[in-house]
Amino acid sequence: MAAPVGYEKVDLTGKSLIVTGGGSGMGLEASLLLASRGAKVTVVDLAEENGRKTVARITEAGGTAQFVKADITNEDDAAAMVEAAVTAYGGLDGAFNNAGIIGAGGKISDYSLADWNKTLTINLTGAFVSLRAELRYMEKQGYGSIVNTASTAGLIAYPNLPAYVASKHGVVGLTKQVAVDYAPLGIRVNAILPGSTMTPLAEESFADPELKAKAESAQPIGRLGQPEEIAEMAAWLLSDASSFVVGGIFTVDGGVTAA
Repeated sequence: MAAPVGYEKVDLTGKSLIVTGGGSGMGLEASLLLASRGAKVTVVDLAEENGRKTVARITEAGGTAQFVKADITNEDDAAAMVEAAVTAYGGLDGAFNNAGIIGAGGKISDYSLADWNKTLTINLTGAFVSLRAELRYMEKQGYGSIVNTASTAGLIAYPNLPAYVASKHGVVGLTKQVAVDYAPLGIRVNAILPGSTMTPLAEESFADPELKAKAESAQPIGRLGQPEEIAEMAAWLLSDASSFVVGGIFTVDGGVTAA
């Protein structure tokens, strides 16, 4: 039986795509998946060793990728990552703005301004700076798809994570605003909101088996997510299969926000 048309469109052959935070976790898995579907991937990360390892895994598997070291909060670096993708692969069809941090924990009364600024700068300003660089190119060509990584913390509160929750609510709002502004220009912008996912950072947090078991039991699905499950949503949103999807806020969270 032939595959439904939508599934055929998830083929990303020939698309030039940027993945920020591509050196580990969800960014790593997204980079590998997008390349396996035929995309030419520009892997962006501040951690050069990790980013180059991602590229090596892609090329060893027969895919196409390059590494760009960049600080997503730096305007020149963001412009350079777009230029690198365009120069190497002839354009920029899409981007997965995935880089971010959880940041420090604590209640507002004890929270330092330095910790607040760091988390907001990386998560929210970083998304803004990346989006602006990508959109400046895409608006000239008249098409493109951008996916931002927010979090279920963009919809609900998490104890003692004021900066993270505020920053991810900001990413959700920014995604909606940019989606409305740029849809008439043929550019689609959407966001993925992962729940608790077993990235390397999460593995450190859940090193205590009791804590991990508690986190798993809090998920209606009964387990934590895997980075490749987030990557699949990114692949769909970056593909032509999601051509009517604009300003979408997609929870991939095992049912946490539905409970």
